[in-house]
Amino acid sequence: MRVIAHGGAGGRPDEPKARRATLDEATRCGVDADTPLDAVEAALGVLESDPRFNAGVGGAVQTDGVVRSDAGVMTADREVGAACSMPGVEHAASVARVVHTETPHVLVSGSHAVALADEFGIETGVDLLTDEKRERYEQADPPDGGPRAHLDWLATRFGSGGDQAGGRSDRDAPDHDTVGAVATDGETFAAATSTGGRSFALAGRVGDVPQVGSGFFCTEAGGASATGAGEDIARVTLSRRAVGHLEDGLNAQAAAERAIDEFEEITGSGAGVIVLGADEAGSAFNTDAMQTSIAYK
Repeated sequence: MRVIAHGGAGGRPDEPKARRATLDEATRCGVDADTPLDAVEAALGVLESDPRFNAGVGGAVQTDGVVRSDAGVMTADREVGAACSMPGVEHAASVARVVHTETPHVLVSGSHAVALADEFGIETGVDLLTDEKRERYEQADPPDGGPRAHLDWLATRFGSGGDQAGGRSDRDAPDHDTVGAVATDGETFAAATSTGGRSFALAGRVGDVPQVGSGFFCTEAGGASATGAGEDIARVTLSRRAVGHLEDGLNAQAAAERAIDEFEEITGSGAGVIVLGADEAGSAFNTDAMQTSIAYK
């Protein structure tokens, strides 16, 4: 088994050594799994439980003060499962796997996805809001009223990690710390991505992560997981673009670099991607930082 995982692309993280240790733990858990799909679920499960990452516990807070989790998984046979907009679900990647393996669907959302998780023994009702995220939200003078009032409030906040306009740039916002993993056993592949979204997004917003081809993609050539500015990643289907370069004959590193170069040229925004092919793993990003870990067995 070979597994590569990322901890998100964005600004330079606090506690980089501790985050690195968790990423290494995640990939070690992945390589001990029986199948690539088991491997990516196991790796993301570790990361979703660490509040240093923007997935599961410690996810980003939407305009109504709620953390909602999203995830998607795909295997080399082009079978897909995704789940989104789930309050109280720590292990979103496990819910996405349920959609992949137990339903005829590609994506299940909201309260129905939470009910599906509960039906299949995945814990729900988890408090995903950390003290740090709660304090940041409360200090930002959260809005009352309906979606129009929320839109006015988020205009200078969305994607900035809580800073006002003129502060940290969107490219380097800290809440890009989405997590992802790609695995292969030498015969087949799986890719998965999980997130809490982005700070101060409109309540109910869903970004690139659970959208097949955007936050994740996988074929017989290999797999990819993306992280960064979600709306822009979705506009260019970044993960599909990276895997397409594998299919065209590029190695994993070259495929990742070309995909990010194209992404930046088209959008001018910030993102990162990990890619795993038949022979090697690769990664690229155009933000301040993106931590990755690779494990082999």
